[in-house]
Amino acid sequence: MKIAIGADHKGYDFKEKVKAKLTEMGHEVTDFGTDSTDSVDYPDYGLKVARAVADKSADRGITICWTGNGMNMAANKIKGVRAGLVIEPEMAKLTRLHNDANVMSLAGKYTPEDKLDEIVKLFLETEFEGGRHVSRLDKIKAAEHEDC
Repeated sequence: MKIAIGADHKGYDFKEKVKAKLTEMGHEVTDFGTDSTDSVDYPDYGLKVARAVADKSADRGITICWTGNGMNMAANKIKGVRAGLVIEPEMAKLTRLHNDANVMSLAGKYTPEDKLDEIVKLFLETEFEGGRHVSRLDKIKAAEHEDC
């Protein structure tokens, strides 16, 4: 699977750990940065990941910042992206199972490091359940085409 990943300065350490896990799992990883703990603007990296998922150059995306919220907000501005904030394993499973998320936003501050591998595995391996969730996702897709 092709995975796009990006983080701001507060997510850099987690990004490096996640990237290593993804490589170990045999995935092709595109790292959109950042490349250090020097302060940067999270939208620059979250939007790159989201655009890669939207244009299908990546199958899934993972974004990481301090709370996960900023990256999640940025990623969800891109048409076709369904980003979900994940801070524990069940959230990773349910954001795929019920929401068909194609981007996962992680919180460097709140995500337990000892659960990181399980979270990544669940996000990548859980299939969308479909069924009653399809009509709900269709409503979200329809909203992407509405004028405000």
